[in-house]
Amino acid sequence: MKKGPLTIKDIAKDLNISPSTVSRALKDNPDISLETRKLVQDYAKKYKYKPNALALSLRTQHTNIIGVIVPELANHFFSGVLSGMETIAEEKDYHVIVCQSSEDYLKEIRNVQTLIKARVCGVLISQSKMTTKYDHFQELIDNDIPVIFFDRICTGIDSDKVVVDDYSGTFTAVEYMIKTGCKRIAFFSAPLHLEISKNRRNGYLDALRKYHLPVDENLMRIADTKQLGYERAMEILQEPDRPDAFMAMNDYTASGILLATKKLGLKVPEEVSIFGFSNSNISQDTDPMLTTMDQHPKKVGEEAMQLMLEKIENPENISRKNRLIKTSLIARQTTRKLPAEGGD
Repeated sequence: MKKGPLTIKDIAKDLNISPSTVSRALKDNPDISLETRKLVQDYAKKYKYKPNALALSLRTQHTNIIGVIVPELANHFFSGVLSGMETIAEEKDYHVIVCQSSEDYLKEIRNVQTLIKARVCGVLISQSKMTTKYDHFQELIDNDIPVIFFDRICTGIDSDKVVVDDYSGTFTAVEYMIKTGCKRIAFFSAPLHLEISKNRRNGYLDALRKYHLPVDENLMRIADTKQLGYERAMEILQEPDRPDAFMAMNDYTASGILLATKKLGLKVPEEVSIFGFSNSNISQDTDPMLTTMDQHPKKVGEEAMQLMLEKIENPENISRKNRLIKTSLIARQTTRKLPAEGGD
């Protein structure tokens, strides 16, 4: 028995027909008799023939493979995004290759090079938070590979984009805490060169301004991990004029803040309210459970992949499209209840 993948030449030899006949029969070409097509297709199915994607791409300069670059595979948000992407891709018989940048600029460059070599027909990207130069993204475009950014978008590259409504989500969260009586709300953000951070910061600031609350620069810190959330919260909660609420960049940061309040013996939400972002699994694993914003990651992935397939299948359409995914407030136990809901 032959070792290795079955090839068109193997099928041709076993059926005593030409490789070109096998190839056309597999594509259901009407120039080949129905009897021969059935013979070849039944043989291919029986012996589990799989087309060689790389060989096909060398002939056609096109594959049915779409690359995706995410900062972190284990992250709840990105795993949800990938689920949405794969659902749409599979419906159209496309395959997905996933690369993880691990928030590393140089690794992200290597991810791009890998996908170019793999001859992918498009790349969906959520950039690393360490990325401030975009030559590697431009290289994709220079190689005629469509690029779509999602969530963490790159404003330095002209492309389609799919983003969560970070501004409105943060504005709504901060407004919610203000309406429950909070007056000194801290804001823990990712690095501010990221568009996502700028949008959330603007939402935070505009909510304070709407309710005529002072803007205190000391209440705004860079903290986007559980450890940083814990460390920065420990610092700020021991100051004389401590905050009575926190708007966190994500649920992991919020869980770090919650840990700090417990360490200091502060009651949540009576003394300190905490608002997360993303509605990840950890938001329901904490005690008390986190109030948070659902980003609907599966919807983000579906919209991004749909845009990509439109670009691939209609390359002559060069218009730019952006999609904005609305958030949903999930009220749990780390914030007080609104007065209308029976709060204090």
